[in-house]
Amino acid sequence: MDRYNWDNVPREELTPLITRQVIHTPSLTMLRIHFRKGAVLPMHHHVHDQLTTVLSGRLRLESEGNTVELGPGELARMGSDVPHAVEALEDTIAVDVFTPARTDWQ
Repeated sequence: MDRYNWDNVPREELTPLITRQVIHTPSLTMLRIHFRKGAVLPMHHHVHDQLTTVLSGRLRLESEGNTVELGPGELARMGSDVPHAVEALEDTIAVDVFTPARTDWQ
C-alpha cells in the first residue's frame, strides 16, 4: 500500500490562476487542481479517460456542444479524445483521475 498526503505533494504553477499537484501510479494519474476565479483551460483533448470531481467552488465544463456547471460533490467524465474546456466560476479545488496514467506529465 502506498500512502499520500496532499500537503506533501509539490505544487506546480501552470498559470497565475492555476496550480496542480500530481500523483502517478502505474495505471492512473490523480491530479488536485486549484483554480482561481476566472481561470480557463482552453479546449483540449487527450487519449486519457478523465473523471473530474469538484471538492469546493464551481466549474463550467464545455464538451461537444454541451455546457454543465459542477459544484461540490458533483462529477463529470470526459472520454478518451473528447475535446473539453474548463472555466472556474469561483475559486475552486477539483480532483481529476486519468487512466491510463499521464506519462506526458512525468
